[in-house]
Amino acid sequence: MNLTDALSNALENLATHKLRSVLTMLGMIFGVGAVIAMLSIGEGAERQAMEMIERLGVRNILIRDVDMRDEELREVRETSPGVSPRDAVAIADAVPGVELTCARVEIEPYTVLSGGRTVKATAHGVDASFSGLTNLRVIRGRFLDELDVAEHGQVCVIGESVRRELFGYEDAIGRVLKVNEIWLEVVGVLAGSGGGSTVEGVAVGSTDLDIYLPVSTAIRKLDLPLLEAPLDEIIVRLESEVAPGDAAELIDELLSRLHGGEDDYELVVPEALLEQSRKTQRMFNIVMGAIAGISLLVGGIGIANIMLATVFERTREIGVRRAVGARKVDIRTLFLVESFAISILGGLLGVVLGLVISKLVAASAGWSTVVTLWSVVLAFGVSMAVGIGSGLYPAIRAAELDPIDALRWE
Repeated sequence: MNLTDALSNALENLATHKLRSVLTMLGMIFGVGAVIAMLSIGEGAERQAMEMIERLGVRNILIRDVDMRDEELREVRETSPGVSPRDAVAIADAVPGVELTCARVEIEPYTVLSGGRTVKATAHGVDASFSGLTNLRVIRGRFLDELDVAEHGQVCVIGESVRRELFGYEDAIGRVLKVNEIWLEVVGVLAGSGGGSTVEGVAVGSTDLDIYLPVSTAIRKLDLPLLEAPLDEIIVRLESEVAPGDAAELIDELLSRLHGGEDDYELVVPEALLEQSRKTQRMFNIVMGAIAGISLLVGGIGIANIMLATVFERTREIGVRRAVGARKVDIRTLFLVESFAISILGGLLGVVLGLVISKLVAASAGWSTVVTLWSVVLAFGVSMAVGIGSGLYPAIRAAELDPIDALRWE
C-alpha cells in the first residue's frame, strides 16, 4: 500500500464518521489556536514595549521628581530643592561620558484655547534637545531651537490631537494659542503617537495632547507650584561606550549629596527596563506556551483514544487485509496516515482560529497583536508531531494483531 492509497482510505474513513472526526479535531484546533493567539499577544506586547523604551532612549538615563504629599514636601524642601537645573549642570560636569542633558518641567494648564476653541492638554517646558533624546517626530514645521530657549521665546510645538481640536483641518503653523496667561505661536506639529503605556511600571505617555514650549519660558512666565521641584525630569544622554548602569550609580551618588540624602528623585534606566521587559516577556511566552501545549497534549490524547477505538472497530478489516497479503508496515501506515490527517486538518483549522482570535483581541481589547510566521510554523509543526505520536501506539497495536484471531473477530 502506498501513501496515496493510505491517505485516500484515511479521508474516506474520516468522512464516514464526520461527527467523531470533528470532535477528535477540536483538541488540536483549540491547542493550535491557543498557541498562535498567545504568541501573537506576547509578540505584540514585546514590540509595543520596545517602541516605548525607544521613546525613552536606550542610551538615556532619566532623573524624575517624586510626587509627595504637601506635609512631606515641606520637610524635604528644608534640605533639598528637588530636581533642579543645578542637578543637570553638576551631572554634565562631574559624571564621565555624559553627552548632553535636557530639562523638562510639566504644567497642567487651566486654559488652553485658540479662536474660541478649547482643549484639555498638558504643557511641557523643554530644552531644544528634547525631541532628539525622546525620538519625537515633527511632521509639520520645526521643533524648538536653542534661540527659542535662550530668548524665552513664546513659541510651541503641539501634538496631533491638540492641532485637531483647536484648528480642525486648517494649517496650525503660524497660528497662536493661549496657555493660561501667555500666548504662544505654533511652530511645529508632532506625528500622532497613539495611546500611552506603562513599561515595567514606568509610564510612557502619548504626545497627542501635549504642548511643548521652551523650558525657560515655562519657568519664567508660567506660575508653578511653590513647593514643587523646579523641574519634573532631567534626561541624560550618554556616550555610546558608557555603560548606563555604571553611570546611573555615579549619578545617584552625586544627586544624593546634592539633595542632602533626601529620596525626592528617582532614576529610570531604559536599558535596564529593556532587559527586564525581555525577561518578563520570555516568562510570559513560557507560561502561555505551556498552557497551550497542554491543550495540544489533550488533543493528542483524544486522537490516541479514537485511533484505539478505530483499531477495535476495524479488527476484522485488519485480518482481511493481512489475509490478502498486506504487510505489518502497510497496516501501520494506514493508521498512522489517518492519525496524521486528523492532526493536519485540526492544525489548519487551528491556524485560522488563532488568526481570528488575534484580530478579535486587537479589535476589542485594544491590545497590540502580531502574528509571526514562526509562531504559525511552530504551532502547526507541534500539531503534526502530536498527531504522529498519538497514532504511533494504535498503529503498532493494529499491525501486531494476529491475522487468524482478527478474522474470527465479530
